[in-house]
Amino acid sequence: MSADLNIDVQKEWKLFINGRWEPTASSYEIVDPNTTNVVGHAPEATAAQALDAVAAAKAALPAWKALSPGERGVYLARLADVLEEDSDAWVDTVQAETGATLKIAATMQVGGPTIDRFRYYSSIPDLNESLMPQPVGASPLGPAGLISAAVHRQPVGVVAAITPYNFPLTNVAGKIGPALAMGCTCIIKPAPQDPLGILLLAEAIEKAGFPPGVVNVVTGSGPEAPAAIVDSPDVNMISFTGSSMIGSKIYENSGKTMKRLLMELGGKGALIMADDADVGKAVGAIATVWGFHSGQICTAPTRVICHRSKYDETVEALKGVSGFLKVGDARADDTLVGPVITETHRDRVETFIQSGVDDGATLVCGGERPDLPGYFVAPTLLADCTPDMHVVQEEAFGPVVVIMPHDGDDEAIAMANNSIYGLYSYVFSEDQSRAYRIGQQLETGNVGLNLIQPHMEAPFGGYKMSGVGRDRGRWGLEAYSEIQAISWIS
Repeated sequence: MSADLNIDVQKEWKLFINGRWEPTASSYEIVDPNTTNVVGHAPEATAAQALDAVAAAKAALPAWKALSPGERGVYLARLADVLEEDSDAWVDTVQAETGATLKIAATMQVGGPTIDRFRYYSSIPDLNESLMPQPVGASPLGPAGLISAAVHRQPVGVVAAITPYNFPLTNVAGKIGPALAMGCTCIIKPAPQDPLGILLLAEAIEKAGFPPGVVNVVTGSGPEAPAAIVDSPDVNMISFTGSSMIGSKIYENSGKTMKRLLMELGGKGALIMADDADVGKAVGAIATVWGFHSGQICTAPTRVICHRSKYDETVEALKGVSGFLKVGDARADDTLVGPVITETHRDRVETFIQSGVDDGATLVCGGERPDLPGYFVAPTLLADCTPDMHVVQEEAFGPVVVIMPHDGDDEAIAMANNSIYGLYSYVFSEDQSRAYRIGQQLETGNVGLNLIQPHMEAPFGGYKMSGVGRDRGRWGLEAYSEIQAISWIS
């Protein structure tokens, strides 16, 4: 059975700037990927309104960063409390705009991880430190003595958080949680496809009593508003999650004003199966690409590099698993694979699959368009791939897996590193020390050994075209800070 939605499609959504709800002259449709029905109309911000949000964040910065970490933490803890009270009522809206299955919407899009991140950063460690005094002799620079120094972490300033469509609330919590804890003020620019949940978050921020201007939300479907934010000299840092192509443009434009950058970009996760890998464990992990938000996750193990002795068994096992992954109505309790975000993205994924077939890959399963009203792609497996294929080198961001054979650990490592991306890779071997040695040689910011589940306080980010910087845990706090050293002689 499909659940009925409790959504006010006619609700007038507004921008949240300087603690006020600002109307816009126009809006644009938010479409449910599951049904193609319109589920709301988001405000279309102008460049001028985006700059108003920047000005509000800049004006609010001195008072906010003057608060102690404990005082700022009170606001974050209160926000977590508000979310615990209110977020269950958001599930229908967030589910409809993201197209996530009910289970993913309830457990991963709304609630749990989002609340946890604000709660985590409501109490932060002291990142300041004192250096051991250093004896110095007399010189033209000064008299002899002991030089002491203190190293302080200062807020980087005004932060623009530009967030993706796949997990909008969880992602933005991972950005503004540490930024606010460090004493920064924020402008949130959510992805155009699903901004309504972020506007609900702004309602919670208002309810939690944050001072005006500390957090601002600007939405829009075009490039004008985000371009104005990125180009503004009053924005000190851009925290962006999205495609490597857009990330490169932000990187280039930010250089004009020497902005700090934190960017988590594309991935093409390699999963190495050694000759002693447990096929069942590995196949279960690989199947998450298909069952977890339809493969719309940058950490997905979409590039399987399997030892030749396990290759045929793994291909058959994946083919078998695909038959148990029900593709269908995202609001049905038994659906495991819902739609991708838009019609354009579905068409892109289909073209991606066809390019693999045209290049000589074997279509093991999937590839067809399910007979459903939304933007669905069937779980797809392409075998007999070679490292040079476009389908192997580029990210589909959908329920598509490619598999290639290897003949030994060194070859597998070389194949895994043959990528412009380096976000998250995986190693499956029953010898944990062997898996560890392989993992250390992979050019990725994160490696999972015989598992997919990440450690949520470990530093997260990528090598190469997968990004710049690290977040999560204390690394998230450091990312939104500047280092100041103060020295004196005694």
